[in-house]
Amino acid sequence: MQLFKIASFFAVFGLPVAATNVIFIMADDLGYMDVGFNNPNTFYETPHLDALAKQSLRFTAGYAACPVCSPTRSSIMTGQYPARTKNTDYFGGPNGHATLPVEKGEAGKGKMGQRPLFPAPYLDRLDLAHTSIAEAFQAKGYATMLAGKWHLGPKGSYPEDHGFDVNMGGTEAGGPYAGKKYFSPYGNPKLPDGPPGEYLSDRLAIEVSKFIVAHKEKPFFVYMPFYSVHTPLMAPADLVKKYEAKKAKLGLSPAFAAEPPRENRTVQEHVIYAAMVEAMDQAVGKVMKTLEENQLVEDTIVIFFSDNGGLSTSEGSPTSNLPYRAGKGWTYEGGIREPLIVRWPKTIKTGGTCDVPIISTDFYPTLLESCGMNLLPEQHKDGVSFFDLLKNPQATHARAPLFWHYPHWGNQGGIPSAAVRDGDWKLIEFYWKKGFELYNLAKDPGEKENLAAKLPEKVQALRAKLDTFRKDTGALMPTVNPKADPAFDRW
Repeated sequence: MQLFKIASFFAVFGLPVAATNVIFIMADDLGYMDVGFNNPNTFYETPHLDALAKQSLRFTAGYAACPVCSPTRSSIMTGQYPARTKNTDYFGGPNGHATLPVEKGEAGKGKMGQRPLFPAPYLDRLDLAHTSIAEAFQAKGYATMLAGKWHLGPKGSYPEDHGFDVNMGGTEAGGPYAGKKYFSPYGNPKLPDGPPGEYLSDRLAIEVSKFIVAHKEKPFFVYMPFYSVHTPLMAPADLVKKYEAKKAKLGLSPAFAAEPPRENRTVQEHVIYAAMVEAMDQAVGKVMKTLEENQLVEDTIVIFFSDNGGLSTSEGSPTSNLPYRAGKGWTYEGGIREPLIVRWPKTIKTGGTCDVPIISTDFYPTLLESCGMNLLPEQHKDGVSFFDLLKNPQATHARAPLFWHYPHWGNQGGIPSAAVRDGDWKLIEFYWKKGFELYNLAKDPGEKENLAAKLPEKVQALRAKLDTFRKDTGALMPTVNPKADPAFDRW
């Protein structure tokens, strides 16, 4: 309260007021139910994030703009839907006609052959024509840093080409695949190695903490997108041992249920994944401690988010997103609903929740408004500021429907699709075979009862909104493959 009075005094008499810092922390492939502040019964332990959540506003309906990584990252940097920027798939994925994938065996499920649709083409870098959110802050005198995963293009489209003064770890790579991967030496040309065996999350926390201390006298914008908990699944031995003991004590074992053409994990018990989650949580704790030690808590907005849902149907299927359906690579809730908390002591009442749906395009205008900067409506044209919700979580928030467009075959079993959420209603349009699925998320958050056949008028109304969205964004669509194997069947 005293700090607020001082700030008000300075504002009244026209004297400079300390600018608001921003730390945007993002996990990779972390599910909504993987953190204690959303799921008290989670197998994983996230004490630092849970403590942060108690000081934050928690959003129960925060969404990524895509069920895979690069498109969501693009939406955060640009404030635009991936359909508009043409960044609709993870960079490096099959791109249009030239690289049509051929299905390989999926645990003996269904007949395999050339897919009936070519995936839509996509732009495999963040266009330099955009004014990124980092560039917007940089233009206002902020020191800017990226620490972690970039995955938004090759050299020429690295973080330093999009407004980041400092780039620690950001390249075209979608995961820590060089060197000893999650352990030092990392083999990352943009990240200094630590002592042999140091864990990657620790290194990122160290670099961010150094940056904060070096720039504590001027405003800073830090984007900290962890590589964790993306594959390869690797974690410190002591934490793995801890969760092996916990799993044995609880008597847990793997369990799966059908999500054709895959099997979907239904129990959280993967010990390496659990250890990765806790290691990341410890790194968040180190950064928060640095803010405290440097008396920067009051002047810093901290956001924690994830780029897509937890990986539950592929590559070891390390987590379960239940009660939400499926996971990464699917436009079901398990693939797009994310953990989201925002701490800002000057404005946010601690420990509250907000049920208003927001999406990753919205961060750009929200942060500009929160920091007293002019909005850039021609840039973040798909984003809607939720600054009003930070001040009052029960505010009447003017937000148009949320949209998703994923015209690709997901590595995790999903098929090309689009979706819209309008209020409690969600419509998914599958571009092949399955047609339309309609759900009332208030009554059926697990998307178990498809109401499309019962409510055709609601389907048509939401479909019309999807059509308008695709037309407005110039969304590129999958196309028919004339050489498709007629026997192809993902089921």
